[in-house]
Parts: sequence; structure tokens; C-alpha cells
Amino acid sequence: QVQLVESGGGLVQAGGSLRLSCVASGFTFEVYFMGWFRRAPGKEREFVAAISVRGNSIYFADSVKGRFTISRDNAKNMVYLFMNSLKPEDSAVYYCTAGRTVNLSWASMRENEYDYWGQGTQATVSS
Repeated sequence: QVQLVESGGGLVQAGGSLRLSCVASGFTFEVYFMGWFRRAPGKEREFVAAISVRGNSIYFADSVKGRFTISRDNAKNMVYLFMNSLKPEDSAVYYCTAGRTVNLSWASMRENEYDYWGQGTQATVSS
């Protein structure tokens, strides 16, 4: 069955870094763009970052531009989110997600264009 399993969350001080990982299984990873969303307490889930199949199109939310990077390894069915210069407002549950596509150079920032979701991993940034 389809699985997206996130790892790498934890507690870090403001200014620190975390690397989130997501391993995918049960579907053809090479035809899915990948994304990360997050949900903070009391808030709706929001887009964080996305990467196309070929890795040549990458998108970030304005709130994380310049601090976060995203990458993928199609040989390992993995996607990563590198989070640097973390702020308390980055505290959230982070979700890995996958969207089917025929355009290998495109990824979506829209939640409703993703097909599969992981269970999430908690990242907490203390001030």
C-alpha cells in the first residue's frame, strides 16, 4: 500500500536547523512531484515547499524562502526538507505529500493537487 513516512522532527532552539526526511513506497515515485506542508496549533495546514520529479522546479512559501531547501533522491524514493535559521513560528507538524503528474518539470503549491499524505512529524522551535 502507499506509504509516506516522515522523520527528523524534534526540538531545536531558535536559529538552529533540522533535516526532515520522507521515504515513499507503494507508488511510482518518479511520476510524482513532492511537497511539504505544515500545520501549526490552531492554524490551517499551509504550503511550505515543493519539488518537481526532475528536481528542476522548486517552490517555497514566502515565509521560508532563503531558510529552507528541498531535495529528492529518485533512486531512494526519498525527499528531504532542510530547515535552517529556524524561528518559533516554524513550530508545526510537517507533512510529506505526493502528487501525480505528467509534467516532470512542474510541482504544485496547492494542497488539493496532492494525492498522498504522510502522518506528519513534529518540529518544535524554542525561543
